[in-house]
Amino acid sequence: MKLSHVESMKSDEKTFNVLTDGPGAYWVGESKRIHTSKATWIHPKMKAKKLAVIIPVTKEKLEDSTIEVFNELKEGISEAFYKTFDLAGLFGEDSPFEKNVLSVATSAGNVVVLGTNGEGKIDLDVSDAMALVEEEDFDVTSFVARKGVKNSLRKLRDANGNQLYVEGVNGGEFYNEPIEFAQKGAWDKTKAEIIGGDFKKYSLIGIRSGISYEVLTEATLQDTLDEDGKPLSLAEQDMIAIKATMRLGYLPVKDEAFCAIVPSGSTTEGEESEGTK
Repeated sequence: MKLSHVESMKSDEKTFNVLTDGPGAYWVGESKRIHTSKATWIHPKMKAKKLAVIIPVTKEKLEDSTIEVFNELKEGISEAFYKTFDLAGLFGEDSPFEKNVLSVATSAGNVVVLGTNGEGKIDLDVSDAMALVEEEDFDVTSFVARKGVKNSLRKLRDANGNQLYVEGVNGGEFYNEPIEFAQKGAWDKTKAEIIGGDFKKYSLIGIRSGISYEVLTEATLQDTLDEDGKPLSLAEQDMIAIKATMRLGYLPVKDEAFCAIVPSGSTTEGEESEGTK
């Protein structure tokens, strides 16, 4: 979400206007007619999907003022929601969305297998992946990666001895572009090491509603069985439950604007289309 283009949604569906080819300009001789030009737009449609969870707790637990259980649960729920969204948007894991970033990068052929540059340097692999995007006249303006590659990035230097990866107060930069690292549990390291692209222009997120919370006191939770094998009854067992919901959509709209560095032997490597490295 930090890297993508985020907009609010007033309904469950929203049409985005994305400029794919700008207008041209022409040299004109004196008294000659000025040529007309037009911009090319695409209008992708996004649908919001619901993300939700119910967490039952005892009333005694919530009444324990020594620990702020409700606030702790809210923090944990929001973290879980964002992890689930990252896995869906980046890798398509249990995703309700039509596309994900890794799938469009693979479809475009913008995939480089880690270590195939001949020198075993991850920076060269990333540069090769960026070149595939640049050949399509797009720019890689940001990266997302797993935390496990930080050690390799910290050791990178250019020809003048300057760091290629720099950690700052407001985040890190790699090749002078922002890089974000996935939280624990929000990255599938069997599928990718680093993903890059023009997220701000072509990674679209629609927020229909942020995380909302509701306290349930009388519900029977059919999918949650107690020790006796019966559905959990909040009223009978003197419990309450916290229900959290969020509605949002996701859509990457330009396959060629994304790239990925994948580990050798990954499932993504096997799906590479003709022309990838």
